[in-house]
Amino acid sequence: MRSFLTTLFLGASLLSVPYAFSETAEEKGLAIAMEADRRGDGFIDYTADMEMILKNRHGNESKRSIRIKTLEVPGDGDKSLSIFDTPKDVKGTAFLTFSHKVGDDDQWLYLPALKRVKRINSRNKSGSFMGSEFAYEDIASQEVEKYNYKHLREEQYQGQNCFVGESYPVDQQNSGYTKRLTWTDKKEYRVLKVEYYDRKQSLLKTLTTEDYQQYLGKYWRPGMMHMVNHQTGKSTTLLWKNYQFRTGLSDNDFNSTSLKRAR
Repeated sequence: MRSFLTTLFLGASLLSVPYAFSETAEEKGLAIAMEADRRGDGFIDYTADMEMILKNRHGNESKRSIRIKTLEVPGDGDKSLSIFDTPKDVKGTAFLTFSHKVGDDDQWLYLPALKRVKRINSRNKSGSFMGSEFAYEDIASQEVEKYNYKHLREEQYQGQNCFVGESYPVDQQNSGYTKRLTWTDKKEYRVLKVEYYDRKQSLLKTLTTEDYQQYLGKYWRPGMMHMVNHQTGKSTTLLWKNYQFRTGLSDNDFNSTSLKRAR
């Protein structure tokens, strides 16, 4: 499954209208999620550059530049590596994720100031990633098996005909959310909007995506992802560029013991 930072991105023999023969809202929701996942299969690997813009409730901004590497793992979740280049106080910080279809993801954070690798406990996955409005669980790949689904309705959003559905984390104990409400365009199965509801069932955050581009004639990636926290007034914008696919990455490029040497 694709990393969340590239899209939210569920079987092989589904029809282009996968919900046609489903009987329940839950079956429809799962079929839509599976079709979205199927359309993203086969990218093998990619690299990209990203600018992270953090804004507090008063409108003050700080920016970070990050390089992203992602490797597709057949039969399991993706591996991804994020390397911070600027500003100086976070330069050299590296974050590695091994996502899994079942069970907890493996995540490590290298902090150059401390010169040590910190393993992220699954109980902390609702915590903020590097001070942003994205949680650790947001930036791991969103495997289909980790959620239960329910199709709600179809409606227009940003001029697109969309499926609107709910998803509920299987790991309710450690997730920071009780549910997500997702708008997925019916033509290309791209996620356009996600609402996140906290453990009190209140709206916590909203993610919107824009400026999608298609690569290799198949894979859609957003140029902008904007997450706003309605409870704190803070927001984080991710600007993506320089996507390169099938660059020859391998498992050797995603090694938790070599995070200190990540470049």
